[in-house]
Amino acid sequence: MSAKYAIGVDYGTQSGRAVLVDLSNGHEIADHVTPYPHGVIDERLPASGIELGHDWALQHPDDYLEVLRQSVPAVLQASGVAAEDVIGLGIDFTACTMLPVDASGTPLCFLPAWTDNPHGWVKLWKHHAAQDEADSLNAIAAERGEKFLPRYGGKISSEWMVAKVWQILNEAPEVYEATDLFTEATDWVISQLTGEFVRNSCTAGYKSIWHKQEGYPSPDFFKALDPRLENLTSTKLRGDIKPLGTKAGELTAEMAALTGLVAGTAIAVGNVDAHAAVPAVGVVDEGKLVMAMGTSICHMLLGKEEVEVEGMCGVVEDGIIEGYMGYEAGQSAVGDIFEWFVEEAVPAYVKEAAEKDGVGVHQWLTERAAQYKPGETGLVALDWWNGNRSVLVDTNLTGVVVGYTLLTKPEEMYRALLEATAFGTRTIIDAFHDNGVPVDEVYACGGLPQKNALLMQIYADVTNREIKVADSKQTPAVGAAMFGAVAAGAAKGGYDSVVDAAKAMARVRKETFKPIPENVAVYERLYAEYRTLHDYFGRGANDVMKRLKALKEEASK
Repeated sequence: MSAKYAIGVDYGTQSGRAVLVDLSNGHEIADHVTPYPHGVIDERLPASGIELGHDWALQHPDDYLEVLRQSVPAVLQASGVAAEDVIGLGIDFTACTMLPVDASGTPLCFLPAWTDNPHGWVKLWKHHAAQDEADSLNAIAAERGEKFLPRYGGKISSEWMVAKVWQILNEAPEVYEATDLFTEATDWVISQLTGEFVRNSCTAGYKSIWHKQEGYPSPDFFKALDPRLENLTSTKLRGDIKPLGTKAGELTAEMAALTGLVAGTAIAVGNVDAHAAVPAVGVVDEGKLVMAMGTSICHMLLGKEEVEVEGMCGVVEDGIIEGYMGYEAGQSAVGDIFEWFVEEAVPAYVKEAAEKDGVGVHQWLTERAAQYKPGETGLVALDWWNGNRSVLVDTNLTGVVVGYTLLTKPEEMYRALLEATAFGTRTIIDAFHDNGVPVDEVYACGGLPQKNALLMQIYADVTNREIKVADSKQTPAVGAAMFGAVAAGAAKGGYDSVVDAAKAMARVRKETFKPIPENVAVYERLYAEYRTLHDYFGRGANDVMKRLKALKEEASK
């Protein structure tokens, strides 16, 4: 029998990428990246130019189809693999990235009636303009003693499905009425590939308050939020919810022509980027934290028991690997903070020096930041440039740097920002570990671990744990391909479980990052300062960040 392959398509914040993977060993035969033509829409709508409000972040759904048009044929061509030897396809996606569709599955923003209404578009995961709705939801749920709330660390995020749906209802009831289904982007793309709409248990569980045993919260709860939401789950959130690795359907003839694959190819149900990465680094049991590191970080962890952990994004049965409770936490800005610093805060001389040295600005800053010992910059920062996802779950928090002097250098600031994100991860690890969900090993995947050894050493020192790094640069896509292979099944050359797939296909690098004892000792002291600031600004002692944000919004009206 000829070798068999699967394709994983990873939908990120700025681009989508396809990877063609050998199912016998997990080796990536070809990959291709398609930048989204419309990128992140956070200032004004395409074409009409209608301005968006604060904390908006939208996308164009056709950009997702463009990835299929460009990247899937590209990996087939580059690899020389015959389309009939590609037995399965899986995708992963940022989440909660959601959109309203009509009864035919067409995104409302494709329709002339709704093109100029911002609420007709895809709301990207980092759309934070539903914070008021999230605050109300959390207050009402707490007052009613809703038992789902502790499963999400005590707070439902403004990034998630229900808050975003409620914002649409409040601000554009006509869009809400015109919507047949609110769907995760990952499920919408799968429906385009197969012609059938199904929801996946991962996004339903982590982002839409669904529970494997109990389903969605009761209609009474939704009625308490807003009488117009009473039947939301049975109407606009309806749909079969299938576990990860399930076959969602088969590739349609139309999509086969578009992608170059064979009609009837098995398509797995949708997945989330970070969650798909877990089996791709070989993690299929408890005690191992996986960090999917990029613009943000998702922290994924498996456990045997369902326990309450402050600020976790959710605990979902079979949410990552069947047979385990899947825990998720996260930081809503990491690489985004480093990018902000380079784009908005670096003096011209740094850019000129980097250009003269023939290196990127990030590399120039990293090389110089690496020359400082822990504590030598005199700086400590809070990593809240895009709010705080875990453990505080508050998008209205903002960034802080303490310790500036007239002698502070850009590379010192850069190092302080690297350290701040590590302290954020340490806070999450401590919350899990101290609440009975052990974190014995740490794995890292995504773009950042591949590019920045200094960052990874800082994370090892701050967390006092050895860090193993994925061998793949496209770990979520490889994980998505694994689920595509599971959707196809062993009889067709794939696998019958993701555990089996991980045994054959998962890869990590031999080199690891080990904590350096003298660094650990200094970072313990710095982390204590971080936690003091974290609790002071984040737990209500001083709400200056929120007052400033409110003043900013008031002044800009």
